[in-house]
Amino acid sequence: MLFNKIEFAFFFSTVFLLYWYVFNKQLKRQNQFLLLVSLFFFGCFDWRFLGLLSFSIVLDFTIAHKIFNSANHKKTWLWISIIANLCFLGFFKYFNFFLDSFTDLTSLLGFMSNTWSLKIILPVGISFYTFHGLSYVIDVYNSKIKPVKSLTDYSLFVSFFPLLVAGPIERATHLLPQIQKKRNFDYTKSVDGLRQILWGLVKKIVIADNCAFYVNEVFENPSDFSGSSLVVAAILFSFQIYGDFSGYSDIALGTARLLGFELLQNFSFPYFSRNIAEFWRRWHISLSSWFRDYVYIPLGGSKGSKYQSIRNVFIIFLLSGFWHGANWTFLFWGLLHALYFIPLLITNKNRNFLSFSDNTTFKSLLQITITFSLVTFAWIFFRAESLTAAWNYITLLFSSSLFSVPEIFPKTVIGYIVLFIMIEWFGRNNAYAIEKFVFGWKRIYRISFYSLIALIILYYYGKDFEFIYFQF
Repeated sequence: MLFNKIEFAFFFSTVFLLYWYVFNKQLKRQNQFLLLVSLFFFGCFDWRFLGLLSFSIVLDFTIAHKIFNSANHKKTWLWISIIANLCFLGFFKYFNFFLDSFTDLTSLLGFMSNTWSLKIILPVGISFYTFHGLSYVIDVYNSKIKPVKSLTDYSLFVSFFPLLVAGPIERATHLLPQIQKKRNFDYTKSVDGLRQILWGLVKKIVIADNCAFYVNEVFENPSDFSGSSLVVAAILFSFQIYGDFSGYSDIALGTARLLGFELLQNFSFPYFSRNIAEFWRRWHISLSSWFRDYVYIPLGGSKGSKYQSIRNVFIIFLLSGFWHGANWTFLFWGLLHALYFIPLLITNKNRNFLSFSDNTTFKSLLQITITFSLVTFAWIFFRAESLTAAWNYITLLFSSSLFSVPEIFPKTVIGYIVLFIMIEWFGRNNAYAIEKFVFGWKRIYRISFYSLIALIILYYYGKDFEFIYFQF
């Protein structure tokens, strides 16, 4: 059941009405209802993995209480949770990767080895709900939060359907208090939620899905196109993955707001960043902050020597790449971003640009262009099927045909992207681009603006492109 499909609209409309008009009188019943519909939503993808999700929930719920009540074995219980969670994630997501890598290595060394693998189905959302559980247990261990008494409340925290499949990665310190507190319908917040859902659908259906058609064509057969067309396709993929993932996050945040919850912001106009450090403060914020708080800082962060800081940066970027998938392309993508980041760390410029400036200068536009170019180059490795395919793509890109007229130049799609960039630019100081975009307009103009957006979405509705981050 995808956010951009009509089935979800019917599903959520039913949930919304029952939630506010039938189960609104008692918080306990309201949470139980949300838990049931969340498990149903998850089961619509593959009901066989409901058992794995339930086991993960019960495991971390139990261990958190063991940690809280233990006098001498807190660390032991913590490591049981960490190892168990990572073993489940490692088996389903990385088993065949390690097996294939070992086979390739032994073959390279001249040893004969039998090639075999398991047909493992990756449970949808496993990377996200595993990190939810780990953050909860670690926060209990660090006394940042007490273990929740209600299994229903904790289960809802882990499996809340707007964020279960592709994030954002929530913190127990942020979401659990909202689950445990009575929620009242707020018309203003609901309208704001609908507005953010609308913008999320624009990102997914109008921007990402239209880019995907051309991106897939070029990346599957790069030798059929000129270097200039490969550049266009790489740029289109940059907007595809941004529209796809940030669009999902916008729909998730808007949906949660309609139910009375405020989720963590996951994107903050990353393509307007002026260096790579700023980009990572604005891209997939919930993941980058998770690695910062639970890996980078425990390793010492930037408090040690420069060598230790550089080591820690490499670790979190490689982990970030590996989190995205069992392929050397993701590891190289993470390594590339680490190499981008290190010069900023050495020169102490990694904390520059903590907020957007109202003054736009030629220098800032140049910095944005350079940063976007570096990010787009790295996306080639993220999108490619293998390192060999990525290298082949880059080799063809930097051929003599780089300066020829591109065969792929979808004027309509590029027109939408230009308009999209303009709206995002003027709304870059808000939580999402159209949060306050038409507030000063007359009512008839506001209605016309939203109606036009809805008509454009309906016009392009129906393309069968799944959300990219479902595979992670």
